[in-house]
Amino acid sequence: MTTTRNGRLRLAIPSDGEMSEPTLKFLTECGMAVNRPSPRRYTATIPAVPGVEVVFQRTADIPSKVEDANADIGIVGFDRYQEYRIEGGDTLVIMPELGFGKCDLVIAVPDSWVDVASMADLADLAVEFRETGRELRIATKYPRLVQRFLFRHGVNYFSLASVTGTLEAAPIMGYADIIADISASGVTLRENRLKRLDDGTVLSSQGALVGNRTALRAHPERLEAAREVIERIEAHQNAGGYFQVTANVEGATEEAVAAKVLECAEARGLQGPTVARVIARQGGNWYAVTVFIRKRDLTKVVDHLRAIGGASVTATDASYVFRDESKAYRELLTQLGIR
Repeated sequence: MTTTRNGRLRLAIPSDGEMSEPTLKFLTECGMAVNRPSPRRYTATIPAVPGVEVVFQRTADIPSKVEDANADIGIVGFDRYQEYRIEGGDTLVIMPELGFGKCDLVIAVPDSWVDVASMADLADLAVEFRETGRELRIATKYPRLVQRFLFRHGVNYFSLASVTGTLEAAPIMGYADIIADISASGVTLRENRLKRLDDGTVLSSQGALVGNRTALRAHPERLEAAREVIERIEAHQNAGGYFQVTANVEGATEEAVAAKVLECAEARGLQGPTVARVIARQGGNWYAVTVFIRKRDLTKVVDHLRAIGGASVTATDASYVFRDESKAYRELLTQLGIR
């Protein structure tokens, strides 16, 4: 385990592949923009969270770097984590769904195979291949996940070809019959005359936050920095479903205005309205009402505020919504055996 970090939490993020830019964008949206002085440097900082050191790693290496405690936590596709993690190892999943990098690991066959639409069909075809003296050949970058999935669906006769480059061309070029690969929209599969099997989704994936159990448990200062990272991510995710709505409402007292607002259940928001006196230039008893509401309730709440005399109604996206306690951090402490 690395011990020369002066207590700083080391966060590994992708330096290559489709997850690289989205990860940087995601961290910025969470208020943790990465400061990388040069694209040639493999270390960086997060000025908003001084206790964190960022290290850029190849996407495929992040699970092993976290497992070996060369990084305390890491952001990586859940598919990569599941493929490369060590069973019973030191790595744990802190947040499995960060909300970006969404894709599926799927089984895809040539679209000319009109009689093959399901895993059961594929199992039958594998038997037919076996009877003719050869095995079904599958090109994939995820041999462990794919093998387990195939066995689980009764596909017992096949060979896996590990490929580092583009997989979609494998059936056309003749070094595989079908592929098991990552697909987001399905466009690339269709353009290469491939189709997903109806029940052929091996795994649904997106960006995930993982961590090293021993490192976090043994270094309280790193765990505290991890808490800040987790809280910011979670608060940003919480805010995604809310608007902050503000309106000026005339009324006799703060309590009277609050009572009017609360006549609409959707206008109660997270904790109820905040009501504050407005020093109006033209007199009158005006109060500023602020409430956090679910985005789906916006029209109904705006209509209600208008109905009770609300003026200058504005709605803005919430950047962060911190709950009374971080659910993800609480679950991490449970996994670490601390609470």
